[in-house]
Order: sequence, then C-alpha cells, then structure tokens
Amino acid sequence: MPLIFNEEQRLLKDTAKEFLNSNAPVEALRKLRDEKDATGYSTELWRQMVELGWASIILPEAYDGLDFGFMGLGAVIEESGHTLSASPLFSTVVLGASTLILGGNEQQKQDNLPAIAAGELAFALALEEGSHHDPAAVKLSAEQNNEGYILNGKKTFVLDGHSADKLIVVARSSGEAGCTDGLSLMLVDANATGITRTRTIMADSRNAANISFDNVQLSADDVIGEIGQGFSILDPVLDRARIAMAAEMLGGAQECFDRTIEYLKEREQFGVKIGSFQALKHRAAIMYTELQLSKSVILDALSAIDEQRADTNQLASLAKARLNDVYQLVTNEAVQMHGGIGVTDELEIGFFLKRARVSMQAFGDSGFHRDRYATLCGY
Repeated sequence: MPLIFNEEQRLLKDTAKEFLNSNAPVEALRKLRDEKDATGYSTELWRQMVELGWASIILPEAYDGLDFGFMGLGAVIEESGHTLSASPLFSTVVLGASTLILGGNEQQKQDNLPAIAAGELAFALALEEGSHHDPAAVKLSAEQNNEGYILNGKKTFVLDGHSADKLIVVARSSGEAGCTDGLSLMLVDANATGITRTRTIMADSRNAANISFDNVQLSADDVIGEIGQGFSILDPVLDRARIAMAAEMLGGAQECFDRTIEYLKEREQFGVKIGSFQALKHRAAIMYTELQLSKSVILDALSAIDEQRADTNQLASLAKARLNDVYQLVTNEAVQMHGGIGVTDELEIGFFLKRARVSMQAFGDSGFHRDRYATLCGY
C-alpha cells in the first residue's frame, strides 16, 4: 500500500490538529497537573471528542460506529501526541473497544459498544502485575464456583483505571504464571464489591491505578471469549495498543523536533544563530532522518491492522521498539539543545521528556520488542 493517508484520513488528521491545538494544548495538561484534577482529564474535552466521532472511529456501523479503521484513529492519536492531550481515548477505544470487537459475544457488544460511541462508558485494561510489561506473567486468579468465577489478586499500571466505569481484567483460570494458556478475560464493573482502586499519578502527569481484587464475584456471562483462551484475544489487542502508542509517540517526537528547530533558528551565541553550527546541524539531520523512517513504519503498522495482515504482530513490535528509541533520542536532544532552560518546568519540552519515559515502558520497552520480533521471525 502507499505509505500515505488518503484524502479522508488527511482531513480527519487536519481537523484533529486544529481542534487539539485550540482546546487541548500542552498548557491544559499543566493545568490538570497543577490543580491535581481528580479525574485526570477534562470531561468536557472528552465530550467534545465524542461529538467529533473519535470514540466511534474503529467501531462497526452495527454498533453506532463509523468503521473508519485504525488508519483514521492513528491519525487522531498522532495529533494527540503533539499536544500531550489527556483523554480516555486510548484506554476506552484502543484497549476496551478492541477487546470487545475481537472477542466479545453479541450481548457484550450490544451492551457496551454503543455506550462507548456515545461517551457513556469508559474502559480500562487491567493486565500488568509487575514492574515490566509481561502479558503472560499473570497470577490474579479466577476460580470457578457455583455462581461463576471469583477474582483474587492485584494489578498495577492500569491506564485510567481509577476513573473507568468498567474493567477488562486478565486473570488466570488455569496454568502457571508465564504460560499463555489458561488466561481468561473478564468484563468487570469497576465499582463491584471487593475492588479497591488507588490512583497513581505518573511522572508524565497522566493517570494510572493500582487495583486489588478481593473475592470479586462474577458470573459466567462476564467472560470475554472462551475461558482459558483469553490470550488469543489479548495478543492482537496488545498489538493494536503498541501501534497506537507508537503513533502517539511519533506525534510527540515530531513536536519536540519542530520546537527545537525553531529554537535553533532564534537562539544566538557568539553573535550568530546556533542553528548555523555544523555539529547541531548534523544532530538535527539525524533526528529528521529517524522521524521520516518512523512515519513509514507507523503507517505500515496501522494499515496492517485494517487489512488484517499476518505480519501485524511483527510490525507492532517493530513500531514500538523504533518509537521507543526515537522518542528518547529526540527528547534528549531537545533538552540538550535548549540548554539550561530545557530542564526547567517553565519550558514545555520537559513535559515531552517525561511522557517519553513513561510511554517507552508502556506495552513493552525496546528490549522486550526486539526479543519478541526475533522470536516471531523464528530466531
């Protein structure tokens, strides 16, 4: 496929850029941080995003969706990376809706997808239990009883977990931690008896939560897909998340680069613009090259989701590993080239640096994805 957006996708991207620059600049994230906002994102902003149709982009038309695909959603998410916009778009649509679309039964889809499209439900995926991304290392138990299943255990780093209405919980119904067999996906009311949610504000001022489950009773109807076979649904959902996160990281890295180039054109030292220094030109050229290569990777990965290609899992790891490295490179260079003010809170470059460090760990760091890519290629 041509690695470019079509006319409709470009229009959506341009609309998202204009909307986010006007309504959700980086200053909005600063305000949420400084005011210690209880939700962690603007509910009014989210309502406006829903009215623009962003919550419906990947949903099938049968469930009030636009069925516009991940190329469209990726364009929006990339623009959100430019402004570091905080919203439940990622946790609710990329993670929550994708899980239901790929694995939910008809009743689960009818009950939840139209509500997601209308902005009436927010979702969160409760997966991680350790300090590093490891989808198979699940210990939270789902034990069968006369009423269905009972959950016991803890989850960490649940994105938007403190404010979600419903949780998709990855539980172990059989097998040992580290084994993909025996994992089950459970649809859980976030306010169910036995659930304790503790918000954790990350270094990037975004939301996550630690959640404990103490004898949480579920019915058999709360299982998404087949019991013990949840990884077959979880794995492609995580690939969607990795690609979408990489798209956001691309937007953030591009914004850092653009701001740095503008600074190099304005800042004078020894009576000349520092952008004329050959060493800085070389470093800027390296960043530019890496960003252009990254754009191709992201577009290929997004199109692979929509085309349901067999190499989507490989492209997901390629995209995430590359953007982990590129976002780190560009934010490091941006801070250094801005000099002393680059590390001050007053300058917004620091917000991108912090966002890079958190997103680099989300859904797998570079080491995880290089190893996974090699394994998928048979090495």
